[in-house]
Amino acid sequence: MRDTKQHKSNGLVKIVNANMALWLKTLETKDSKKVAKLYLENATFLPTVSGEFKRGQDGAESYFDHFLSKNPKGEVVEEAIISIDENSYLHVGMYNFELDGDGERVIVKARFDYLWKKDDDGEWRIAHHHSSLKPE
Repeated sequence: MRDTKQHKSNGLVKIVNANMALWLKTLETKDSKKVAKLYLENATFLPTVSGEFKRGQDGAESYFDHFLSKNPKGEVVEEAIISIDENSYLHVGMYNFELDGDGERVIVKARFDYLWKKDDDGEWRIAHHHSSLKPE
């Protein structure tokens, strides 16, 4: 169930939904360079299945080189949107990923935070991304 209780306008909800859909769709391309382009040059990233603190598009690309090999298919199951200003917002919640694992597909439940900001060209990019396995 998707829950978008904390938001200021339906316009922001549309932006958030479009950006998350783009991110999830880009994962399905299995192209780590394309995924990394969704992040700002100076982005910070604490990935789900890596203990490393990644920085910038190069850090994102190196993580997604590995993660995309698992053929991820993600779905947001609960979320909240916090508007910061007209050029940035925080998107937080829970998502599930279906991944390849030991000859079968497995579901990985995780929580997430994305700080999205407009870049100098007015395009939405990820400034910070934190994802961690959901505790039992």
